[in-house]
Amino acid sequence: MKVLLVGSGGREHALAWKLARSPQLEELHAAPGNPGIAQLGTCHPIHSEDGESLIELARNLPADLVIVGPEAPLVAGVADELRMAGSAVFGPSAAAARIEGSKAFAKEVMRDAGVPAAETMSVARTPCVVKADGLAAGKGVFMCRTQEELDAALLAVRALGETWVIEELLEGDEVSVFAICDGAGGLALAAARDYKRIGDGDEGPNTGGMGAYSPVADVSPAELDELLETVHLPVLAQLAQRGSPFTGLLYAGLMLTADGPRVLEFNCRFGDPETQAILPRVEGDLLGALLAAARGDLSQTELAVSDQAAVTVVVAAEHYPESSDSGTPIEGIEAAEAGGAVVFHAGTAERDGRLVTNGGRILNVTATADTLEEARARAYAACDLISFGGARYRRDIAESAVNVVS
Repeated sequence: MKVLLVGSGGREHALAWKLARSPQLEELHAAPGNPGIAQLGTCHPIHSEDGESLIELARNLPADLVIVGPEAPLVAGVADELRMAGSAVFGPSAAAARIEGSKAFAKEVMRDAGVPAAETMSVARTPCVVKADGLAAGKGVFMCRTQEELDAALLAVRALGETWVIEELLEGDEVSVFAICDGAGGLALAAARDYKRIGDGDEGPNTGGMGAYSPVADVSPAELDELLETVHLPVLAQLAQRGSPFTGLLYAGLMLTADGPRVLEFNCRFGDPETQAILPRVEGDLLGALLAAARGDLSQTELAVSDQAAVTVVVAAEHYPESSDSGTPIEGIEAAEAGGAVVFHAGTAERDGRLVTNGGRILNVTATADTLEEARARAYAACDLISFGGARYRRDIAESAVNVVS
């Protein structure tokens, strides 16, 4: 098969890395891709939201499957444009992608589907969570325990130019659960836990994600199946009932509270950086599963998950999330990978034959091992070999999980 992968981040590099291992893959193409993806296939300088150019590229290849990675083109309707032009697409329609594109819409769907979720508050009072209604690259959620934090959050969401949603502040452990969906049914992947704050100990502002690990001890395989039944499938049924069946990756962000799981948010695509920790554990043909979903029938598809653990650490620019970095030379990736890690490119570029920074989250360093403790040690050993001016990363990814196990 010829596959066109849309996107340019660490999630897309992880998808490309996994797709390259499929016996069905003949050619891998990416638009626009990144230097890491370029080592696995052919990159084309087309923006991920340029539907017209993507249609032309998919037609000329010709692509047997188009996989749309990021949320922005999905919410903008790029998958619809590609489908109308005759392409098989893994990625929801704009109508279905509203599950991520509008927090208010997602709350309405969850209410009608009977899915347990954080309660909406009619008045802003602490403690609470303030969320920008639309897309904010993971930076539109503000946890407010004091009036000062609430005042700052309301200013921040207004600055984003968005309406907003106010929810109760739930206590518990967060977990991300992905399901590959064919419009009616779903296939759950391994659970993961990510770290959203910039600093150790969950200090500082929210980011797109600073690291992740999988498996999650408090989500057993049986509990994963139960979450699929109680969270994902009712939402799929509700979206189908509304005339917008969801074909793609439905990602539920959950809080495991004392009263049971509660949905914090839904996303309409693979999470980043959870994907980088989940896909190395997936056994079997991911490409075959994505194609089956795009064709509308996952009933004959299975994907096993290995017993190994995976830890991903995000190496970011010095002033991320306030600003990104561009043009700073990057060293040490080959040494990191020689030690057994996989380094996914998230914000890189190639200039004058050198790899340089080109974003906020620059690299995603992933390691696997028989235990979470060993995977964590390998990931950090690899991070220590990588250098660029101002490089920063959290030192506590998976630390609490390792301490619980040990």
